[in-house]
Parts: sequence; structure tokens; C-alpha cells
Amino acid sequence: MKRFYSLMFVSLLLLAAGCSGLSNETGNESTPADNDSQQESPEKHEQEGESNEAGEKGKKKQNESKGSNNKKDDNDNKEKDTADKPASGKGDEVVTVDEPHALTVVVNKSRKLPEDFEPNDLVVPDVPFPFDEFHEKKQMRLEAAEALEELFKGAKQDGVELVAASGYRSYERQKLIYEDNVKKNGEEHANQFSAKPGTSEHQTGLAMDVTSAAAAFKLDQDFIETKEGQWLADHGHEYGFIIRYPEGKSDITGYAYEPWHLRYVGKEPAAEIHQQEETLEEFFGLYP
Repeated sequence: MKRFYSLMFVSLLLLAAGCSGLSNETGNESTPADNDSQQESPEKHEQEGESNEAGEKGKKKQNESKGSNNKKDDNDNKEKDTADKPASGKGDEVVTVDEPHALTVVVNKSRKLPEDFEPNDLVVPDVPFPFDEFHEKKQMRLEAAEALEELFKGAKQDGVELVAASGYRSYERQKLIYEDNVKKNGEEHANQFSAKPGTSEHQTGLAMDVTSAAAAFKLDQDFIETKEGQWLADHGHEYGFIIRYPEGKSDITGYAYEPWHLRYVGKEPAAEIHQQEETLEEFFGLYP
């Protein structure tokens, strides 16, 4: 009996030991599962990293696409702007006239005379000047000078006393006048009232500035308010002269109104220009 109880006691001990080992195995099995669960975190971060990288690539691609579109738009706008702009330099081109000796030669800011041009038939017309000494500005070409003498005679018969102020100017003198005007009044003002050398009608020998004692021998726009200025506007064409820079035509002639500036073109052209109220540029279709 005693042996029986001893065997029972040993069996119970062995049974207890076996249960304890099973419990420890079960506890150890939970750790790898937890570790696997924890190991998901780096994989998740890696996937998120790929997702972020893909997102960054996507954003970069979108930005590149936007940048590309913006560049395309900029290029399109530049092409449009370029298409809208006139060809550069075309409006500023100055040509040298082919026939500077022609009585109807058109000289302006875009049509200049040869630098060495000088008429070979310059004379001093027999008309009053406000100074007695000889000066090159007293001169005109022969045909224009004779026509001016007739005009002065006609004015005198109508009780109008005119005075000649300034005719021919050489290239060198015009250069001095223009530069002095710029110095005193600025380039913008000078370009309205004074020609750059080579582009002055006075160099043709076909122009004469006319004034009067009533205008205090000045050359200004108030001259038209005098009877002398009005007579010139009404009768100048009868002698082959036009008011070269009429009022309201500065966008065509390039110069402000000058009621004192006579230009000889011949009786027939002068009559047509006066009747049609045109400028010399309009008469010949030479628009700026």
C-alpha cells in the first residue's frame, strides 16, 4: 500500500511538471506574433514612404507639367506679343530722296536730303528783310525767289506789308539751330519745331519764313491772327506757295502748325493742295 501511494505521488508530480511546460510554450508563442505585429510598422512606413515618394513624384510631375504649360503659355504669349508688334525699325527708317533738285521734292523726318546737297541757283529775292547785311538765309532758288517777289507785290497791292525772315539753310547751319533748340527747350520740343540736319525744307532753297511788323517780326502761331498771316493763308497758293505745316496735320507732317512757313511747289500743285486742304505728304501719298 505504501508503495502504491508513492507511485501515485510521483505520477502527480510528473503531471504537474507537464502542465507547467505546456503553459510556457503557449506564452512563448505569443511573442513572435507580437513581433510580427510590430514588424508591420516598418513595412507600413516603407509603404507609406513609397506612397509619399509616389506622391512627391506625382506632385513633381504635376509641377513639371504646370511649369511646362506655363512655359508654353509664356511662349504663346511671346509669340502673340511679337505678332502684335510691328517690324522693328520700319517706322524709324529715314530714306535719302532721289531727286533733291525737284521743285516738288518732299523732305520731312523720314525723307532727308543728301548731306552735301546745296542748290546751284541760289539768289537773294528783292523783298524786305528785317536786317540789311547779307546772310545765307536771305537766299532762295531762282524760281522760288521770283515767285516770292510776285507774292510780296500782290500782298502790298492789298495793303499787306510782309517781311521775309529766313530762307535757305545749309546742313551745317541747320545742325547748329537744332542743337541749340534742344539745349534751350529739350529734344521733344525741338523735334516739334525744328528739323534735324538733312531733314529741313530750308535746305532745299524752296522755303521762306515770313513775318510782319504787326507780329513784331516773330515766328509764332499768333501770326495767323494778323491780317498778314491770314492773307498768306488765303492767297499764297496763287503764287505757287503752300503753308507747309497746316493746323491739325502734325501727325502727318511731323511738325506743329507754322502759319509763317511758306514752301514753293509751283502754281498748279499749290492750287490743288490748297483746294483739297491737304499736306504735301497727302498730295503725293507719302503717309508716315
